[in-house]
Amino acid sequence: MWLLNAALFFVLFAFALNNQDMVTLHLFFGARWQAPMVVVVLLAMLIGVFLGVVAMVPLWLRAKKARRRSGAGPATTAFGGDTTLLPTDPIERRHGL
Repeated sequence: MWLLNAALFFVLFAFALNNQDMVTLHLFFGARWQAPMVVVVLLAMLIGVFLGVVAMVPLWLRAKKARRRSGAGPATTAFGGDTTLLPTDPIERRHGL
């Protein structure tokens, strides 16, 4: 896993080094903003993540409120099984501990 993270870092670092050119964003009312392309891409990604989280917060709160109101037991997985921990020790499984 560490090697995968290092490879991802170096790929993104190489992307940043190769895209240092200045770009101009033409905003409203004739305003312009110049920044390196990497900064613009990173800023666009961060704004997208922020807007996605803001859009999901009401749904998360509504689901939490519905769970609390229904008095639901343990959460279930997408396949209908519950998420309670099963014993991993063979002796516990044999004796039902």
